[in-house]
Amino acid sequence: MDPESRTNGTTVTEFILLGLVETPGLQPVVFVVFLFAYLVTVGGNLSILAAILVEPKLHTPMYFFLGNLSVLDVGCITVTVPSMLARLLCHKHTVPYRACLTQLFFFHLLAGVDCFLLTAMAYDRFLAICQPLTYSTRMSQNVQRILVVVSWALAFTNALTHTVAIATLNFCGPNVINHFYCDLPQLFQLSCSSTQLNELLLFAVGFIMAGTPLALIITSYAHVAAAVLRIRSAEGRKKAFSTCGSHLTVVGIFYGTGVFSYMRLGSVEASDKDKGIGILNTVISPMLNPLIYSLRNPDVQGAVRQVLTGKRALA
Repeated sequence: MDPESRTNGTTVTEFILLGLVETPGLQPVVFVVFLFAYLVTVGGNLSILAAILVEPKLHTPMYFFLGNLSVLDVGCITVTVPSMLARLLCHKHTVPYRACLTQLFFFHLLAGVDCFLLTAMAYDRFLAICQPLTYSTRMSQNVQRILVVVSWALAFTNALTHTVAIATLNFCGPNVINHFYCDLPQLFQLSCSSTQLNELLLFAVGFIMAGTPLALIITSYAHVAAAVLRIRSAEGRKKAFSTCGSHLTVVGIFYGTGVFSYMRLGSVEASDKDKGIGILNTVISPMLNPLIYSLRNPDVQGAVRQVLTGKRALA
């Protein structure tokens, strides 16, 4: 590569995504498994959303946020998995430069909204358990809508910031990404520009965008735990904790995989661990969320059953 091409900006017009496996014999198996996972995820989340819409018992703030979370889960897996399945089907591993950045933008947009909605759900549990007398006014429909709009606005700013920052880097080759979708750590490794400022930006913005919500979630549940422990009835304590357990499980998966993926400064060599974390982020977590939220919730189970059987509860 001549020096002049390095100074003229981006010379790479497309990237090569190696995918999950490079062995041709295993690719049909991967296709079937991930197609099944995609269909299950979309079907499960849309069933939860439909249940929330048709069941009057679920017309509460917590389920309003859960419905939004289901939409995000469908979006998150749709941003990554269908394009991977198409490449497996066509035996074509290339992705255009702009398509790669577009995928990156939408992935971080949806993940960012997910992050803030999980915080809103923790705040909802805090108000419901610790301040029940003012719950209806503090978590009115207007407040719910404002929290969702603010979540989208902050996530959009975050995703746009990272996309613009990565677009300023030069990519002169190589152009092989050892992953099944485009993401920041893998693109950092391919840039022929210095990525130090981009990595610092990722760490700083990530600390604000993820660290602050996580701190709010921990604070909310610290107050919730203290309030629940003051309940004299064992049955009452069990019921209160069960409403929070599903949410805490999802928070643990979401932040655990996020920290491993993005809070590692420096050029870390791509490995199969990154692919595994990517599967957790984009496939396993969205697929498990409907199960986690409905497993111990008879109202959700009953509503989903009504949706699947075509029977509605009598008004």
